[in-house]
Amino acid sequence: MPIPTNLIQGAKTKFDLTETADQQSLYALTDQLLGLPLDEIQAVARREETPLEFKIAAKLIDSRQFLLVNRQPVKIGVVFAMWGEQNRLRPKSPDNPHGEDALRVKLEQLAWATEATAVTWLLYAVDDGDPHGSGALAAQIAAEHPLGDRVKVLWLDQALPANEGPLANLASADDSRKGGAVIYGCMQAIADGVDAVIYTDADNSVHLGQIGLLLRPFLQNNSRVVLGNRKHPDAVLVKQEGRWGIGIKVLRHMQRMIGQAIFSRNIRDTQAAFKLYESDLLRQIIADPTVYDFSFDTDWILAVIARDEPFEKVPFAFIDSAAESASITQGPMTTWETLLKGLTKAVRKHGVPHNEAMARVLDEEIHDYRDLELLINHLPPELEQATDRDLGDPVVMLPEAVGAWIRARKEAARG
Repeated sequence: MPIPTNLIQGAKTKFDLTETADQQSLYALTDQLLGLPLDEIQAVARREETPLEFKIAAKLIDSRQFLLVNRQPVKIGVVFAMWGEQNRLRPKSPDNPHGEDALRVKLEQLAWATEATAVTWLLYAVDDGDPHGSGALAAQIAAEHPLGDRVKVLWLDQALPANEGPLANLASADDSRKGGAVIYGCMQAIADGVDAVIYTDADNSVHLGQIGLLLRPFLQNNSRVVLGNRKHPDAVLVKQEGRWGIGIKVLRHMQRMIGQAIFSRNIRDTQAAFKLYESDLLRQIIADPTVYDFSFDTDWILAVIARDEPFEKVPFAFIDSAAESASITQGPMTTWETLLKGLTKAVRKHGVPHNEAMARVLDEEIHDYRDLELLINHLPPELEQATDRDLGDPVVMLPEAVGAWIRARKEAARG
């Protein structure tokens, strides 16, 4: 059965995470498409010229259709961390132009996805020591919402210091950079008896109506780890890549050599904030974390690889929420410093194959984000023609050559 042309041509070409009207329009389109053949919808969604709203709707339909036919009861916990989220938690207004009403939107997305299904859920919003009061604001919003009893607002600083358990090596909430809060949320979800934990971000970049995409491999194939993948050809990705300079290729080259165990398994989207872990396995993974910062994603993936645990990857829809992004607020190179240093710690701790020569260059040459700032707007000749798939191959540019180029950049900066 062909998809009615008006549903394709009438779909929006843009999607604004701050606009309630766009959220409502997406639900309206999805409801109109739900009874139509999924394979036809997906075929239309794969066309380059198909409007963005239709492509997102195709993911929601795929998710919802699975959840409706699934008869296996499952309880999930959905976890996200909050630091500096006071603007995105509030609705958009003249004095809050980037407001996403994020908590209310998440509740409505989960309710929509799971209505009349065998899925039950709790949402864990964890304040990561936020001086701006994200936790208090989330608690207030939850208290006033009809689905507020599905929300658990947690404060990481109330769990610290801890004498034992996953948080024992975290001195204070000030030492956490997202990872500590996510771990705490997962601990609470596991204690509440969930079968699996899904974690996401505080913004609306990932429509949680897509949870069926993660639950399908978990329930049908007994996959205990399901990784969202924005790099798959069937993914829907709207991302502001322009925020990086040309030197991002150098950073990714270093990252992939050090993270050889991850990238050799074609896990290209390590930081996707849409992943599922089965609870018993996750309890083992977070028992002794390597890091409590932004690099926790790769730490957990490496723990999976070290255990020879199978995993699956699923494409999903993602719209970048860049205006209030932590990488903008805290500085992109601060984030990349954390990612590279955390990855190096994790590959060594988990004992997985990695390029130790590249790891040593990082140890010796990158002391903090300022060293990365010297690189991000420059590119060595060896990487000028390198494609994305070339990055991480030491034959393209050896670790020793990377080290020499970094030293040359430092010398040039000194003038």
